Amino acid sequence: MAARQPVSFLPAPAPHWVGDGFRVFPLFADLAFREEVSPFLMLDYAAPHVFPPRETPPGVGAHPHRGFETVTVVYDGEIEHRDSAGNAGTIGPGDVQWMTAGAGLLHEEFHSREQSKRGGLVSMAQLWVNLPAKNKSTPPAYQTILKEQIPLVDLVGGSLRVIAGAYAGAKGPARLFSDLHVWDVELKEGSAMQLDVTSGDTAMIALFSGAIDVAEHKIAQPGLLMFATEGESLVFRVDSKAKMLVLSGKPIGEPIAAQGPFVMNTQSEIHQAIADFRAGKMGRLEDFESQGA
Repeated sequence: MAARQPVSFLPAPAPHWVGDGFRVFPLFADLAFREEVSPFLMLDYAAPHVFPPRETPPGVGAHPHRGFETVTVVYDGEIEHRDSAGNAGTIGPGDVQWMTAGAGLLHEEFHSREQSKRGGLVSMAQLWVNLPAKNKSTPPAYQTILKEQIPLVDLVGGSLRVIAGAYAGAKGPARLFSDLHVWDVELKEGSAMQLDVTSGDTAMIALFSGAIDVAEHKIAQPGLLMFATEGESLVFRVDSKAKMLVLSGKPIGEPIAAQGPFVMNTQSEIHQAIADFRAGKMGRLEDFESQGA
């Protein structure tokens, strides 16, 4: 199999806070919402951060989304979700929530009440996945994917969790609207890796920690490694214990119009999304505190 060549590496930009609960590094940087990363849109990595105990859970309050999906992978701590479609859930280490905003909804994400009271380490990643034009008006949906539901593939020198798509005969549990793969990968120092991908698909490695060597290019900091579209495998060596998301998928090939929490195909659709949100057509969500303990 022909190995793909690396074409660019984007070091993690400076972090910023989302609400008061998530200090994130926007790993797609200037490639976010561009065709080069399709069918994906952006990726925020909340590196491990220790929060002091507090009574009011930190997080981000009710806000709208339309036209895409959010995928939240928790590594440390617990996160609570609620949305205006009536979905709610708590996910912990190894768990994933896959939220389809579709036609539009409001949602919020906070540290769980128990997590907030005890404080401690929290880390996670949130990936935005685009929806094809024909699916942007699909009804909102929510998938809680628990750790034990995610297939684990043993690799020589590490492991690969199939959150979405497939690898080595293992199929991920996420329900999808397009052809894509999301693999959560941990690798030991000294490992030599060859991960098979489909030629022509977008392929990238979001490196969270550790160091890898790709075609004599050493990468020893968090960031996004983009590969050429030709070739059937990603080949690299692990110089120090590494943690990453490997993302690949068939580009959607449609115009992208993005503004804040809305991702559509045209500016007129963005304007309609804003108008619908202001008119309350994406539902209502009670204040987090009113839900009680």
